[in-house]
Amino acid sequence: MARFLVCYGTGEGQTAKVADRIVERLDERGHDARAVNAGKSPGDLSVATFDAVLVGASIHVGKHQPAISEFVETNRDVLATKPTGFFQLSLASADETGESEAAGYVESFISETDWHPDRIGLFGGALRYSKYGFLKRILMKQIAKRRLPGVDTSHDVEFTDWAEVDAFTADFAAFAEGRLGVVPPTSGVGDAEDADAVDATADTDADRETPSE
Repeated sequence: MARFLVCYGTGEGQTAKVADRIVERLDERGHDARAVNAGKSPGDLSVATFDAVLVGASIHVGKHQPAISEFVETNRDVLATKPTGFFQLSLASADETGESEAAGYVESFISETDWHPDRIGLFGGALRYSKYGFLKRILMKQIAKRRLPGVDTSHDVEFTDWAEVDAFTADFAAFAEGRLGVVPPTSGVGDAEDADAVDATADTDADRETPSE
């Protein structure tokens, strides 16, 4: 079992939702995973106590949350010693036409923080009109109509592809397990059960071949 930290920045909660999904999937693999909001992280949080780290952020007006940049810059030396990954949510990733733009945000983040994660995931975000203030709601509807003309702006819309989130999590987990030399407890249990089954079969065969006294 390995300890995973999922540190994230969020605006209206979609990145937090993705972080929770990642933690859930890591837990299912038998690991100890914890999601922490960078903007509300406890003062005694020690990145060094975790075996692997995922960092997540969303794009607002072309920028990631400042708390995430601060987290990475503060812990850059420690992060360099561990398996790490970065995931980003944005409207640019809501469709294929925005792939280069989404990648550009990541490149800028890497350049600004001088941090080079081992794995990167780009996911569509969400439009939470119900959580926006009056002016932001109008602005975001205008942006949505321009970028995604077919989207209904009369209600909240989620663009996150959860299958992609799960695939990213599985890929990062496998990478981290390999680098750490850790076998997922779930796999270990299955292997042990298989071994017991083989032993039981062997014992049964031996009983059949050995005459009773």
